[in-house]
Amino acid sequence: MSAVAWIAVGSLAAWVWLLLGQGFFWRTDQRLPRREAPDHWPSVAIVVPARDEADMLPVSLPSLMAQDYPGVAEIFLVDDGSADGTGDVARALSVRYGGLPVTVASPGEPEPGWTGKLWAVRYGISLARAREPEYLLLTDADIAHEPDSLRELVAAAVPGGFDLVSQMARLRVSSGWERLVVPAFVYFFSQLYPFRWVNRTGARTAAAAGGCVLLRTGAAERARVPESIRQAVIDDVSLARAVQRSGGRVWLGLAERVDSVRPYPRLADLWRMVSRSAYAQLRHSAPLLLGTVLGLALVYLAPPVTLVAGLLGGAPVTAWAGGLAWAVMAGTYMPMLGYYRQSLWLAPLLPFTAVLYLLMTVDSAVQHHRGRGAAWKGRTYARPEAAPDR
Repeated sequence: MSAVAWIAVGSLAAWVWLLLGQGFFWRTDQRLPRREAPDHWPSVAIVVPARDEADMLPVSLPSLMAQDYPGVAEIFLVDDGSADGTGDVARALSVRYGGLPVTVASPGEPEPGWTGKLWAVRYGISLARAREPEYLLLTDADIAHEPDSLRELVAAAVPGGFDLVSQMARLRVSSGWERLVVPAFVYFFSQLYPFRWVNRTGARTAAAAGGCVLLRTGAAERARVPESIRQAVIDDVSLARAVQRSGGRVWLGLAERVDSVRPYPRLADLWRMVSRSAYAQLRHSAPLLLGTVLGLALVYLAPPVTLVAGLLGGAPVTAWAGGLAWAVMAGTYMPMLGYYRQSLWLAPLLPFTAVLYLLMTVDSAVQHHRGRGAAWKGRTYARPEAAPDR
């Protein structure tokens, strides 16, 4: 066979392995495990780091204040040096809507060695400790929760014996670019961290979704969170690893009643979201970057290219192998498109989306080597990843 035919066959073999051997990552059935009312509803402190979130809070914060939770719960919103009046907006919303009590405070600029978001989380947790909560709900300022969200999380965590329960919030998919890029973002994440692998007993794979994390306070103290991950840009995965390494049980799944309200209408907005941490995901390693580029090319680009090459060159083996690989790829993407209520006709476009992600990752590496580092809300970190996440 020709070299192109071998590439096509190799790509097909890779997709057969991904289909069957990567924790069935493509399935979307990992939702909150069985829930049952605990004998005692534990107290919960809800910590919300917020930096320049005045536009998001009118949608997200009232959803937290309206939580229908049988136990004691309180919100600690940390205004992390905002320039848009985030703290004032939060206080006004608290007066207007009532519900769960809201404490708004500001920690000042981060100390050296801390990323901004984790510095804000640390301050929020320190405020909450005075109430001695049994659980912490760490949620972002752009996340809206249905009224029963906290109750459902606790009803899954307590009887199940989980130290950390996290849901991947359903991201917004309204613009054309969001429809093309966002479902693939969650698809690729679940491919890297198959939820089934995260959730099984004795798992070696650990991950969480930072927008919605219910964390047992005792587990946080045992894992020295957030101090042990203070430099992490990919804070959710680092958090899950720290909890798991300290002996905690972790659960991760797709959300049904937790949504991100942040819009990403333009490709540039999505590009920044991905590229800010893509190279950190590769541990700032040039060999890993090269391997990722070659892997993406073989797995996602080779199928359509070899199909066309086989058809034009009269090479049936090449065409069939490339076509089958593309079909398997599209088939594994369809459940995620269904979860996001998008047209299944977007599935064959996954190779194009993969090219965008490849370019975003390369751009992330270029920005890092230019000394710009990773960024969060206008802050740039030259050395964004700490040892605990390596």
